Amino acid sequence: MATAELESILDLNTLEQYCSAIGAGTLLKSVVLFEQLMPEYVGNLVNAKEAQDKDTLCSEAHKFKGAAGSVGLKRIQQYAQLLQHGEAAEWSQGHDAWLQAIVDNASKDLAELKQYLESKA
Repeated sequence: MATAELESILDLNTLEQYCSAIGAGTLLKSVVLFEQLMPEYVGNLVNAKEAQDKDTLCSEAHKFKGAAGSVGLKRIQQYAQLLQHGEAAEWSQGHDAWLQAIVDNASKDLAELKQYLESKA
């Protein structure tokens, strides 16, 4: 994958800093833990949307944003950032698309992250 495309998916600057500080192998262990928790995170978002529970959807998006950001999943973090702000004017129009983008891209982005870290380990 081209670097520009990878930069739209992953926070390469943060990942490089993490790899320098703790090593790619250690970071990969955190990513594996995140991978185990990700279905629950995404499921909570989908369930809140289906229940039309805006407060829970925003709260779960906030949690997922932090978790995704902590392992360098930039695109997922950005969509979760948008999704957590239920008070924003564009939320009513955009939240369905943002959630769908998370659902559509989370596993692919995670696979790219793991491949990136494995190449650094």
